[in-house]
Amino acid sequence: MSSDLESLARQVQELSDKQAIHELIARYCRTLDWLDDAGQAACYWPDAAIDYGFFKGSAAEFVPVVMQVERSTGRRWHMLAPLAIRLTSPTTAEGEAYGIALGFRREGESAPYRGNMYGGRYLDTYEKRNGEWRIASRRYIMDWTMPMPDQPDASPRAEFPLPMLDLTHSGHPDYRPM
Repeated sequence: MSSDLESLARQVQELSDKQAIHELIARYCRTLDWLDDAGQAACYWPDAAIDYGFFKGSAAEFVPVVMQVERSTGRRWHMLAPLAIRLTSPTTAEGEAYGIALGFRREGESAPYRGNMYGGRYLDTYEKRNGEWRIASRRYIMDWTMPMPDQPDASPRAEFPLPMLDLTHSGHPDYRPM
């Protein structure tokens, strides 16, 4: 009976760890899109090895760079899925996710937003330190990119009456830290 309880406890811990990593990746996307610098930094261990091709270095060095890139766009959107996770020890894991990202910029107040969609893969390792999972290393590989149709500005329009974000600064009132 005790080995059944130990097995169940191990399974519950593995599920809990995988869920924590899924939440980490969701938080990574949200904090990037909403320009939450502190939230984005908290997705990585500061000493994490990062390789995006255009950048190779530590997460502590990378976060300000990527946040500057994201601030240069008025609209951005990141989604990583499906996330495959393999626990390699009680405190380490490997993960891979396909990612789709869109970024739109405009060249002036009256210009339309122009942008691209990117598809790639995130090859991550994760570490659990003091009970918290974060990215310990990341390699991004771009698979494809394609231009997107011009997008309207954020002015209300009868033919497109949905609210739209023009987000170039942190602290948007609709952002909810989670």
